Amino acid sequence: MEAYCVKCKAKKQMNNPKAVTMKNGKPATQGTCPTCGTKMFRIGKA
Repeated sequence: MEAYCVKCKAKKQMNNPKAVTMKNGKPATQGTCPTCGTKMFRIGKA
C-alpha cells in the first residue's frame, strides 16, 4: 500500500502494512517507510 512519508516528503510503498482501528472506530493502515524507517499512517480501509 502507498502512503505519504513526512520525513522523506514523498509517497512511498509501505513496509509491513498492518490494519488498525482508530479511537473513533474508523479503519486505518500503519507501516514503516522503506527508506528512513519512519512510521507511516494511512486512513481508510486497506
